[in-house]
Amino acid sequence: MKRMNRLMAAACLLAAASLQGCSQRSEEYYVKHLEFPEGATMEQKVDMAARLVPTPQQLEWQQMELTAFLHFGINTFTDREWGDGTEDPALFNPTELDAEQWVRSLKEAGFKMVILTAKHHDGFCLWPTKTTKHSVASSKWKDGKGDVVKELRDACTKYDMRFGVYLSPWDRNAECYGDSPRYNQFFIDQLTELLTNYGEVHEVWFDGANAEGPNGRKQIYDWDAFYKTIQKLQPKAVMAIMGDDVRWVGNERGLGRETEWSATVLAPGIYTRSDSVNSALGVGSTSADLGSREILAKANELFWYPSEVDVSIRPGWFYHADQDNQVKSLKHLTDIYFQSVGYNSVLLLNIPPDRRGLIHEADVKRLKEFADYRDRTFANNLVADGQVLWNAAGGESREYALKEAAPVNVVLLQEDIAKGQRVEEFEVEALVDGEWKSVGKGTTIGYKRLLRFPEVNASSLRLTLRSTRLKANICNVAAYYAAPLAETQDEAQWNNLPRDTWKVTAEQPLTIDLGKQVSLKAFTYAPLNGEAKPTMAYKYKFSVSTDGQQWTEVKTSGEFSNIMHNPVPQTVSFESNVKARFIKLDAQTTDGQAAKVSADEIGVTTPAPAIKK
Repeated sequence: MKRMNRLMAAACLLAAASLQGCSQRSEEYYVKHLEFPEGATMEQKVDMAARLVPTPQQLEWQQMELTAFLHFGINTFTDREWGDGTEDPALFNPTELDAEQWVRSLKEAGFKMVILTAKHHDGFCLWPTKTTKHSVASSKWKDGKGDVVKELRDACTKYDMRFGVYLSPWDRNAECYGDSPRYNQFFIDQLTELLTNYGEVHEVWFDGANAEGPNGRKQIYDWDAFYKTIQKLQPKAVMAIMGDDVRWVGNERGLGRETEWSATVLAPGIYTRSDSVNSALGVGSTSADLGSREILAKANELFWYPSEVDVSIRPGWFYHADQDNQVKSLKHLTDIYFQSVGYNSVLLLNIPPDRRGLIHEADVKRLKEFADYRDRTFANNLVADGQVLWNAAGGESREYALKEAAPVNVVLLQEDIAKGQRVEEFEVEALVDGEWKSVGKGTTIGYKRLLRFPEVNASSLRLTLRSTRLKANICNVAAYYAAPLAETQDEAQWNNLPRDTWKVTAEQPLTIDLGKQVSLKAFTYAPLNGEAKPTMAYKYKFSVSTDGQQWTEVKTSGEFSNIMHNPVPQTVSFESNVKARFIKLDAQTTDGQAAKVSADEIGVTTPAPAIKK
């Protein structure tokens, strides 16, 4: 198999070369995967690692830079993040669904692909599947004759946008979930419909969600069979997250690593050996080091497995009307861009359609601001000859004259990754008033690295490669000026009852005396510092009391869905206002242990601003 990979390398790399405009190659390359020979020295491992390259599909995927997620489904109409599979399909009834509005808005904002949640954990399918009645065919929308997947696919075709599908392996509605052979075939049947009936699919996105189904049992997924289905039906599609083409960066906050290796020791989760390989190396999706020489020394194999950074433009992944004023600020989105695309990753930004079936005006406005800012920033490249290929070893430097002496605060660096990822350490200096001044240092470059630094008025730049694997191939050096952006408040206040009267009367479960009787319409759980911890709350019961003795449980979903991956404030609205002086949160972790929640992580919302006594 490895010999075949090497034989395929020439054809694959020629295809990649046509995309990059690169020169002819004379080196031997390893496509997507390599195994180190037994007893290989560190020098041999570094040499081979330098010659690991992406497939043409992986290279095309990386060049997109910006892709969009559309979380849309039954949760949009129940105001939840995770449905439980018992929802009435009749609830799904968008009044103005316009997939062209989605795609047009995203296209104008610079996005290159759209990925739709064709089925989320609740099992509700956005296409008229033959596998279950829990789909749009049982909804009121278009009298059950609608097909969201088809409408989006047609819009993508019209606007020349790439198209991808998310299909949740976890299904809280399917009766056969937990009966592993039956459900695996059920899932393959759904996958087959999506990959057969809607033209070309460019990305198939699986998360690894795996919990109890309606029968209380967990499923054992047949990832190999899923993978083979994709390879057979859509051989050009990249398989993301629970696949071996695209890797999850490890968080849902939009933050990549400053040191991001696409040539990584992390074995894709779809491989049966992944757990043993990754455990032996002590690595996982959140590990800081996935490709340094130190970790290479311990590894037996290496994968071209680039990272994707996913984050939502709002606190939640599905649309919630009470988050219309919590769309991420332009500065926040820009910071995410620099720490994702600018850190050798692809940004997958979620923009959830609302109950009308439209991308909300607040989101469209912010997307336009985001696109306009990027256009202004990157319109004027001040480097005169930065796209001349530079083949250089560690220790070498090259100077780049600026077209004019001008303010600079951003430098863009790119490697020709069709020849591998090779830069391990670099430094950028600017010639200011006749003297070289260091403006930025870093480790990896990869497909793209964006450096931000305080503004300097420079006439030239100097790039020094401090350390490389073989000779690096620098194919682009550019410099720009990005206008400063003011800090803005992203999140709305999620507690409007002054805390000076609050008193914790019990820590387990957390019980709080609010100091006076009030009317409440919601409460919020906000993990401290937005940090995910094993002790955080997942399942919960929320109760109120007027005297601290007699308690009434408030009807809620009882679950902080996805909180372990996206630890942002989650507000739970009540069906009707409740009277309370005391509140109690009895919560468990994902492991069923008692959760540790502090009073600072709880907020309450009154129907109107609280009146101080």
